[in-house]
Amino acid sequence: MTKPFPQTMDFAGFNAPSRIEADIYDLVVEGELPAEIRGHWYRSIPDPQYPPKDGWDTFISGDGMVSLFRFEDGHVDFRQRYVMTERLKRDRAARRGLHGLYRNPYTDEPGFFGESRTASNTTPVFHAGRILAAKEDDRPYELDPNTLATIGPYDFGGALKSLTMTAHCRPDPETGELYFFGYEAGGLASREVAFCIADKTGKLIREEWFEAPFVSLIHDFAVTKEHVIFPLQPVSADLERLKSGGAHWVWDPDQGTQVGIMPRGGSVKDLRWFKGPPSSFFHFLNAYSDGDKVTVDVCASDMIVFPFIQEASGVVANPAEMGGRLARWSFDLSRNEDSWTETVLGPGGDMPRTADKDAMKDYEIAYYQTYDPRNGPPMVSGPVGAGFNTVIRLNVKTGAMKTLSLGPHVTVQEHIHIPSSQPRHEGWLAFVCDLHDENLSEVAVVEAEHLDRGPICRIKIPMRLRCQVHGTWVPAGALPGF
Repeated sequence: MTKPFPQTMDFAGFNAPSRIEADIYDLVVEGELPAEIRGHWYRSIPDPQYPPKDGWDTFISGDGMVSLFRFEDGHVDFRQRYVMTERLKRDRAARRGLHGLYRNPYTDEPGFFGESRTASNTTPVFHAGRILAAKEDDRPYELDPNTLATIGPYDFGGALKSLTMTAHCRPDPETGELYFFGYEAGGLASREVAFCIADKTGKLIREEWFEAPFVSLIHDFAVTKEHVIFPLQPVSADLERLKSGGAHWVWDPDQGTQVGIMPRGGSVKDLRWFKGPPSSFFHFLNAYSDGDKVTVDVCASDMIVFPFIQEASGVVANPAEMGGRLARWSFDLSRNEDSWTETVLGPGGDMPRTADKDAMKDYEIAYYQTYDPRNGPPMVSGPVGAGFNTVIRLNVKTGAMKTLSLGPHVTVQEHIHIPSSQPRHEGWLAFVCDLHDENLSEVAVVEAEHLDRGPICRIKIPMRLRCQVHGTWVPAGALPGF
């Protein structure tokens, strides 16, 4: 008999596991969904099949579930399936959770050490006609882009040597190349980082390894037309701590923040390291180069935001005092200095995004999300605690800002940007809304340029959707068999 889940923040309320695989044909749409919006929106969700082995764990350790919204001619269909990882197969065979603490195989049931334990729950990466369910602790799993059936682990036809692959790849919209990396590439708590490029056909054409200054949680990175940027935040791992049953990650401010920059056409041997004060960051909005000047825009804070890492580090952080901001880091490679300057662009938040056409180059418009106490009390949704309740559109050049909140008891999950073929049309944003009063979810679609006017339509979902980590929009023309 499966036991109840613990009544902690990670497993209760809107964060309660769903465990539902479903097909819903023709969702109800209130308002008018533009017929031009045609394609698939993939979402990766941590959704544990079984309660944690040790009675507690973090939200982001849950089994990977991928959902698919299919937009076609004003209609929307929904599908949701588990990623059938080796980890989930083992748990299902035993009808209980066999795996211990987040990213610590030494806490698993005996007999499985050395086998893949990834949950593949972070980002659905689309490239060269494939959907890859990725999580940075291992290689990804390939899924069928239409049925979401799990095909199996993916290693670029045996070419990838890194044991890990980031869930935050950077596709170049002009060349079709996919830039990615893997940290702890040589094994648990190792300093090796692999820098990789796949061409537009999906062939791995480059893999170079380097040794980072320390073992850092490198969740995301940035790429410009001329440079590649590797950011190391002071969240570190230690093999002896893992062997003793401890946490994978702890906040280690003595390491400071370090940023490595290399020429995109060069080698990892050309990496130049810059040093700054301790800062925590998970997602980069965009980056671009202008000669020797490299600009990187990032959602940053003065302290690690995840409660489970705070607890493992013995720190207590007041969210109001964490120094969250949308920051611009400016590097001058012509100067013989190892520091950078920071300019605050906007209030703290996360899940930043630009239009794909603006990636890797100078740009104007950014979208991201924040929690604004003026728009309602904190409502739990997702791994950090309080979910976002406000969507922001920011002109990073002028500072002009528009915001959208959908009510005091509504939180919003990460949005996607959907481009338009119409001249001078900024496209649309779509995001799942958590309706806490109703314990249901819906999708809101807004015009990106006029998000402050509210949704042009709402797509009703007859169930609660657990908070995703990241999502990916794929236009119909790029999908096989659409």
